[in-house]
Amino acid sequence: IMENDGLILPKDFPKLKNDAFLRACHGQETNHVPVWCMRQAGRYLPEFREFRAGKDFFETCRSPAACCELTLQPLRRFPFDAAIIFSDILVIPQAMGMDVQMVAGKGPTFPEPLKEPEDLLLLQPKVDVNKELGYVFKAITLTRHKLDGKVPLIGFTGAPWTLMAYMIEGGGSTTHSKAKRWLYRHPEASHKLLKMLTDVIVEYLLGQVAAGAQALQVFESHAGCLGPVEFQEFSLPYLRDIARKVKDQLKESGQDVPMIVFAKDGHYGLEDLSQSHYEVVGLDWTIDPRSARERTGGKVSLQGNMDPCALYAPKERISEIVKKMLEGFGTRGYIANLGHGLYPDMDPENVGAFVEAVHTHSRHLNLK
Repeated sequence: IMENDGLILPKDFPKLKNDAFLRACHGQETNHVPVWCMRQAGRYLPEFREFRAGKDFFETCRSPAACCELTLQPLRRFPFDAAIIFSDILVIPQAMGMDVQMVAGKGPTFPEPLKEPEDLLLLQPKVDVNKELGYVFKAITLTRHKLDGKVPLIGFTGAPWTLMAYMIEGGGSTTHSKAKRWLYRHPEASHKLLKMLTDVIVEYLLGQVAAGAQALQVFESHAGCLGPVEFQEFSLPYLRDIARKVKDQLKESGQDVPMIVFAKDGHYGLEDLSQSHYEVVGLDWTIDPRSARERTGGKVSLQGNMDPCALYAPKERISEIVKKMLEGFGTRGYIANLGHGLYPDMDPENVGAFVEAVHTHSRHLNLK
């Protein structure tokens, strides 16, 4: 990337000033509970809407300078303890040769989704991630420099089942019946596709770390439409593979990058997820903090899980909700977050109130 000061390289990064998030990932003590929000760069910010106006979504994703700016916007407003690179999970199907468009009012759309197992032949089986996804790596490197060590930078990916569901449904879906039809009707082809996706994801995550990502989150956003049996067969083994393979590779170069798994609505898999080589398990709002702690038995740190809609509440109420949540999780091995992403019509002031409540109440609880 050419910046004014010449080439930006993934080395000589500024020293990290706030490592609370990374410490919490590893279950170490912190003087306050770290907090960040899924979709913290997003349409709830007027400056985001202004910056994105009239630009194609995926074109923005392919511009390292634009991704960097959008990643930094929320950090100028709020004292978040982590940044997450601005990108999208669907860059992987694109890298494998599928056409994906962002359609206004409809969301991501695949004009030609996968219909039958023979359609797998249309996919790029071996993806050169540096060539196809190098723009994400450049965005990470640039952002890591521009963050100036303020907070750690998180890289991310969609999980295999979630990406498969999009690739077959052709967009969002409430039932995912087309994708699930594959699981029941074409189990072999389903595993073949999930394995292809896993291979690309592993390379993609390793590329993100090489570019400067300090933590990684894997989004299994569509866990909730699977039952425990299908989850065990079509989601969990691949989630485990990703963590194990990424960690094995990183160990060789002496790197320790914490990994977070977020399986939305997959609480039936909580025990399994807590033994899947991830340091952190992300939770949605449909699970009780104390029960999540019990069921994961202290094996992992936890992240979450305030209902995003709680941000519509008045500020005093947000503060109460946060306090109760912190008391439920405890302040160690815990990262505060929402149970899903921020919605476009949320008031930035209330996001600020959420962040402040986490910091204030957790400091107070730590003194007890």
